[in-house]
Amino acid sequence: MPKLNVNGTIREFEAEEDTPLLWVLREQLQLTGTKYGCGIAVCGACTVHVDGEAVRACAMPVSAFTEAQKIVTIEGLSPDGSHPVQQAWLAHDVPQCGYCQAGMIMATAALLQKNPNPSDDDIDAELTNICRCGTYNRIRTAIHDAAGNAAGGSSGRRT
Repeated sequence: MPKLNVNGTIREFEAEEDTPLLWVLREQLQLTGTKYGCGIAVCGACTVHVDGEAVRACAMPVSAFTEAQKIVTIEGLSPDGSHPVQQAWLAHDVPQCGYCQAGMIMATAALLQKNPNPSDDDIDAELTNICRCGTYNRIRTAIHDAAGNAAGGSSGRRT
């Protein structure tokens, strides 16, 4: 039986090799925080981390992953919601409908891991997730705030 390392636990599952990782996470492993949006890796609702990199789980077959790779879903980012990005999202009331937010948070956390103090241009280039509600200004503010919190300094918010 195939296995994946998801949120720090080795998990067994049954699925065809071409099954997208998203469906193994949601259907087999019951990790439903990762959302289905478009199915073609455009919207980003399905973003997870694989070895620290943001990956769109809807377009990656489960056969592309090994047990050695570390997959982190929104449930594993911070089980108690204390991650700086999650805290910034709450502080700035980012979500409206909230559907894209798990993927948006995961993409942001990966961005801040690579670039702890991103400029607006860096955010635009790296964060390509789609928010139908259009809360992009609040998202940008929350990212700058999370960058400040992650660095242990004052708010990274820019005007």
